[in-house]
Amino acid sequence: MEQTYFRKGFGLKQEIEGDLAAYHSRLVDHIRGQGYRLTAGDLTFLLAKEFGFCYGVDRAVEYAYETRRKFPDRHIFLVGEIIHNPHVNAELERRGITILSPGPGGAFDYSAVRPDDVVLLPAFGVTVGDFARLRDAGCVLVDTTCGSVLNVWKRVERYAQEGFTAVVHGKHYHEETKATVSQVTRYDGGKYLIVRDMAETEVLCRFVEHGDNADDMARLFGDKVSPGFDFARDLARIGVANQTTMLANESLAIARRISDALAQRHGETRLGDHFRSFDTICSATQERQDAVEQLIAQPLDVMIVIGGYNSSNTNHLANICARKVKTYHIADAGCIEPAAGRIRHKPADGTEETVEDGWLRDDVRRIGITAGASTPNNKIGEAIERVLETRGIALPDE
Repeated sequence: MEQTYFRKGFGLKQEIEGDLAAYHSRLVDHIRGQGYRLTAGDLTFLLAKEFGFCYGVDRAVEYAYETRRKFPDRHIFLVGEIIHNPHVNAELERRGITILSPGPGGAFDYSAVRPDDVVLLPAFGVTVGDFARLRDAGCVLVDTTCGSVLNVWKRVERYAQEGFTAVVHGKHYHEETKATVSQVTRYDGGKYLIVRDMAETEVLCRFVEHGDNADDMARLFGDKVSPGFDFARDLARIGVANQTTMLANESLAIARRISDALAQRHGETRLGDHFRSFDTICSATQERQDAVEQLIAQPLDVMIVIGGYNSSNTNHLANICARKVKTYHIADAGCIEPAAGRIRHKPADGTEETVEDGWLRDDVRRIGITAGASTPNNKIGEAIERVLETRGIALPDE
């Protein structure tokens, strides 16, 4: 009988090395080797010491390429995006992998999947319901879910088993958070609530402490809770977890605030019966946030953050930078248009891409560079090259 579920690769890394070489950058390697610094003409680029592809992303992309090599004659589907990077997803499509997009309600249509097909599960994972439907289809499943995400799943499952409601700090529409909270529903009585930020946490904590804002709770969390959720009943015991790519400091602050609220409601001595918390921010996310904090502590004229606009970890890097320095979050190197002297970018406090002409002013001399965990090095190198071209500076010999 054919094996129909794979999680550990196919041992084809050597065979796909040539394909993956396109994601490398000699320029980025050179800058890293020169102390994360490059000076050319009147411009100095300072590169964050942690940036770009993390281990989980590397693994997911490699596994996708191995899958294409392992099943050259099979129809391969991908549930959503493998990672949040437009360049990588477009390259997989170019190699004949069909990306399934969610419908208006967020549900995927698997009617085109046949038993002889192969389906890739993305680095974010998929919901319990999606996994069950794909297993029922009888197809081959190749699971690239990140190990850090799996750790969060184990945590919220433990909460459900112990009778604690999982309060997840995350974005309710994000693939990872959807997959995470679905794990709770595998258990009888499993409950979850998704909180986006500290402002939403304050509304939650007011209810925990006083119970006098039920209307605000229903308005804010009505579509961010498990089916049949009862605010009065299901917030007596809370276990905190988080989407792995959220701001680490905010996740920790949210956990402390919820702990304080439960202590006020039930008493400090009984807190252990009502509260659980474990930091489930992945190490790569933390490292990139720490590195960019160190980078912007230096004098910089502008900061360029490279990564998909729907990439949570990239958006958080841009938000961190924007507090200190003029920041351009670009989806791809192509957002820098040297001939026109313009840049297309998403403001840290916005949702739509905007265009800025003459962005590389004469007084811009020191440029910080970082990239989200889904951004390959070749796009970082190309972005630097395009900045140099905008200024009319030749790339220095490596």
